[in-house]
Amino acid sequence: MADDITIKPADGTWVVRAGGAVLGESENALEVSHGGTVTIFFPEDDIATVFLDASDKTETTALGEASFQSIVTKSTTLRNAAWRITAPNESASQIEGHLAFETGDLVAVEKL
Repeated sequence: MADDITIKPADGTWVVRAGGAVLGESENALEVSHGGTVTIFFPEDDIATVFLDASDKTETTALGEASFQSIVTKSTTLRNAAWRITAPNESASQIEGHLAFETGDLVAVEKL
């Protein structure tokens, strides 16, 4: 299951926005490919974690055990829109201490 995981530095500078506000910007993001999807993971130190609230949601993924967080914006709370792998599989150990985001109408992850 974890054999198809590829982790490499994400080229360039990446930004995550939620509800129009910039939550973080990083030149040290990681690009994680697995199961035909690509996800950008940001170092936690590059994210304004004051906008994140812990959630009760956890999930077992191909990368390991994930815990979710909600993003609190000025006008709404985006439930379970951010996550971190709290117990990564051996093949995903590089993403420990990183956050990923569920993109959609109010959350964008973009390369600058």
